[in-house]
Amino acid sequence: MTTESEDMRPLTSITLAASLLAAPLAAQNRIDLTRPDAPALAAFGALAVGVTTLTFTNPGQIDIANATEDAAPLYDRSLTVEVWYPAAADTPPGGTYSALLRDGQTEVTLTGRAARDAAPATDAAYPLVILSHGYPGNRFLMAHLGENLASKGYVVAAIDHRDSTYDDQTAFGSTLVNRPWDQRFVIDSLAALEGDLGAVIDDSQTGVIGYSMGGYGALILAGAGVTTEAPSFSYSAPQRLLERNMVGTETLAALRDDRIKAFVTFAPWGRNAGFWDAEGLAAIDTPLMIVAGSADDVSGYSFLRDIFAETTGTTRHLLTFENANHNAGAPIPAPAESWPVSETLGWAPFDHYADPVWDNVRMNNIAAHFVTAFLDLHLKGDTSRAAYLDLVPVAAEGVSALDESGAPTADHSYWAGFPARTAVGLRFETLTAD
Repeated sequence: MTTESEDMRPLTSITLAASLLAAPLAAQNRIDLTRPDAPALAAFGALAVGVTTLTFTNPGQIDIANATEDAAPLYDRSLTVEVWYPAAADTPPGGTYSALLRDGQTEVTLTGRAARDAAPATDAAYPLVILSHGYPGNRFLMAHLGENLASKGYVVAAIDHRDSTYDDQTAFGSTLVNRPWDQRFVIDSLAALEGDLGAVIDDSQTGVIGYSMGGYGALILAGAGVTTEAPSFSYSAPQRLLERNMVGTETLAALRDDRIKAFVTFAPWGRNAGFWDAEGLAAIDTPLMIVAGSADDVSGYSFLRDIFAETTGTTRHLLTFENANHNAGAPIPAPAESWPVSETLGWAPFDHYADPVWDNVRMNNIAAHFVTAFLDLHLKGDTSRAAYLDLVPVAAEGVSALDESGAPTADHSYWAGFPARTAVGLRFETLTAD
């Protein structure tokens, strides 16, 4: 007698798989993974990490989402910010986050290393880094990078940009106008913070990291005013309110911030839609790193290369993931709950986080490696990191030439920090100021 027929086994497997997808409550959704083949600077640092949630309110702002051609109401613009920071040495690692998926409804648990509301370290003040998500997004979209950088001696603040989150997505014009001003406001708010957390923030050495529309905001904050035509675009803000960010204006000049020493933009949106030209982009004079996928069909890879070419006022780098799309390097690994098709969206939210060619953890590790080198060089003055940015442009053309002891010879040109055979599918290009 048998307990299970041959015909029953496939059905049982299908039923089990369906039940796992329908009940993903046990998913850990770890955001702190480092693969064994990750480059040298991808690993977490030696510092314990704390995390806290703060809210900053910018009073008397134009409510662009509700503005019309006849009215521009004011409101107090509140922003929720997740802040990661070096914690006291005896802080036990580990913690979770409750976050919403792309559908704006499904709540998921993310697991990382940061301890909620842990006591900050008291030994030093650390450079400040701002994280700015896409449209839509939320403050957890790059949480993996927030934790990673905090463990290496940075205070990292990720913003929930109002009118631009998964459950608060409104008029696109609000994002176009507010994004760089939100970034600047949060820098100012953290700089004014008192108490133990305020004591560990060195805002005189600040970096800004933006993904997609966060990258759009970062480039404006860096000095790239939008074109004179942009305020008239049909999906821009009414009453030409986008002129606040326009090239040649006093408001754009007032936005500039000498405390910011480095910008990182993942797939910055805007050049593809006519928001910048060569004149506007040439005004950037702060070190810049652009991260892109060569198959990006949202920001357009050819337009990302235009940004790289036209930011002639500074030294800039372009890291390219060959055949990756718009999600190259920035989003957290896709939570398990994002795999099924969403009834709300009509498609699987998985697509919002993942890439069809590259593994998310692999991309996150590579991005963390380069971002660490770039920020350590420009925010901490660690000149030893320059070697990680001085590379043969096409990774596959690097030559591994080691002597019998394993030391590199004069012919060695393999990418610094990458284990043998792992620097594949990547390009890293550098241009200096004209």
